Amino acid sequence: MLKTIITLFRSRSHDAAEALTDTQAMPILRQQLRDCASGVETARRSVAMVMAYAEREKKSAVRVAEQLADLEVRALDAIAKGREDLATEAAGAIAHLEAERDTIARAVATYDAEIIRFRRVLDENETRLRDLQRGQRLAEATEHSQSVRDRAPKQVASTLDEAEATLVRLQTRQADAEATRAAIAELSAGSSADAMRDRLAAAGCGAPLRPDAAAVLKRLRAKVA
Repeated sequence: MLKTIITLFRSRSHDAAEALTDTQAMPILRQQLRDCASGVETARRSVAMVMAYAEREKKSAVRVAEQLADLEVRALDAIAKGREDLATEAAGAIAHLEAERDTIARAVATYDAEIIRFRRVLDENETRLRDLQRGQRLAEATEHSQSVRDRAPKQVASTLDEAEATLVRLQTRQADAEATRAAIAELSAGSSADAMRDRLAAAGCGAPLRPDAAAVLKRLRAKVA
């Protein structure tokens, strides 16, 4: 049971790490490329340092060769003059310089071989880094395009929906206002006509609107007669 729980925990940790990597892939890639660029720059400085060491050894080789040439000339001159003591000392110095010359030659050969290897690796790493940087630019362009493409239609659609709803509310309010104005006008027109009729009737123009006392008395007298 414990083993199963541990396995489940490891699985969920892995899934969480994968999910985090997926959601943060671009920042992770940018940091990885910065690390790669820093590593390539360090390698470039290392190659330059090895080349400087090799150049220093080559200068030493030139200096030793000049010393050897000079000592040999002087040793031959000492032998010619019968100075065996000086010739013997010169021979010892020459032997020492020849050993140093051979050591320098081996060091230069080692440096040259390392420089060739380092430069080959550096060239490969620089090429891969440039490819990754180009891929990063394309990935960023794609991500930006997808982000705008996914967001813009939603924003437009939402704005259009809101505008349509606003237009419907405006038209409804205008229609209600127009109907209200028409009703008020109709009521106003009706009220004005009634008032005018009453005024005209009161002035004796046309039939009276309601019976008055004089008219009732006249009708009653007519019935009696």
